[in-house]
Amino acid sequence: MNSTWDAIVIGAGAAGLSAALMLGRARRHVLVIDSGEPRNRFATHMHGVLGSEGLPPAELAARGRSEAELYGIEFVDGSVATVREPTDRPDALEVVVTPSAGETQELLVTHTVVVATGVSDELPDIPGLARHWGSTVLHCPYCHGWEVRDQRLGIIANGPVALHMAQLVRQWSPTVTLFTDVSGFSQGDLDALTARGIRTMAPVAEVFGDDRVTGVRLQDDATVELDALFVQSRMHPLDACVAGLGLDRAEAPFGMGSFLQTDPMGNTSHPRVWAAGNVSNPAANVPISIGSGATVGAAVNAALVQWEVAAAAAAA
Repeated sequence: MNSTWDAIVIGAGAAGLSAALMLGRARRHVLVIDSGEPRNRFATHMHGVLGSEGLPPAELAARGRSEAELYGIEFVDGSVATVREPTDRPDALEVVVTPSAGETQELLVTHTVVVATGVSDELPDIPGLARHWGSTVLHCPYCHGWEVRDQRLGIIANGPVALHMAQLVRQWSPTVTLFTDVSGFSQGDLDALTARGIRTMAPVAEVFGDDRVTGVRLQDDATVELDALFVQSRMHPLDACVAGLGLDRAEAPFGMGSFLQTDPMGNTSHPRVWAAGNVSNPAANVPISIGSGATVGAAVNAALVQWEVAAAAAAA
C-alpha cells in the first residue's frame, strides 16, 4: 500500500465517502479508513435523502464506496489509533492505523486528514429502550417523523432540549406526550406545551414492546400506550484519534456536548485537519453530512493546490 497520501479520510459514512469522492475527482491520492460501524446501522431505511428516499443505509454506503473506487480511492478496514505531527515533516501528518484483521499497526504519512468518524449515541439507562433503537425509538423527526405521523408519540428528554423536541415532534402528530421532570420549567413553558396540546407526565421507568414500542411504565407506576418514542441521546464524538493535536472545541446547543470546532469549510484549528459530518455537527443527518463532506473535499483540494503553488514558487 502506498504510504504517502494527499489525504487520509477517517470514516466511510456519508460525510467521509462524499469527501473522498470529491478528492478522487480532483485526482488526489486518497485513503479511506473505516471501522465498519456507522451510526445509522440500527436503521433499516433512510429518509429525506434526495434521490435515495427509503434506501437502506448499508446500500448507500456500498454505492458510495463503489463510486469512490472509480476514481482510484483506496480503502482499508480498521481504526485510527492516533494522528500526530512528525518531528521532521512540517508538511505532513502521521496516522497510526490498526487493521480490523488484527495485524500489526501501520504508520502512514499524509498531507491532510479528514475526520469523518461520526458519533456514538449513549441512551438513557431505561429497561427496554435500547432494543428498539432505530426502529420505534427514534432521535430525529426529520429522519423518521413521516413514518410515525398521526401516531401516539412520546418524548424522553430533559433540560432545554425537551421543550424544543416536544414542540418539534408536535408537527407530525397531534398526540404527543413529554415524559420529563417539569420542576425546572417556567409557567410560560408549561403554557406553551398546553397550548399545542402536548401533555407532560412523569419520567419513563420502562419501555414495553416486542417487535416495536407499545407503551411505557412511568416512575410513578402509571402506564401509557404509545406507538413510538423520540429520545434525547447523549452524543459522543468519535474523535479520540486526534485528541493529541489539541484541536479547538465548541459546546453544542441544548447541552449536546463538546464537538470539534471548524470554519465554514470544515477546517479545524489545525491547518491540515478537517472535520465533516456528525463529528463536528451534532445536527448533521445523512444529506447534511453528504454536503459537509463535499465541502470539505473541495476545501482540502484547494489547500493542497495552494501549498503546491507555494512550493513550486519557492523552488523556481
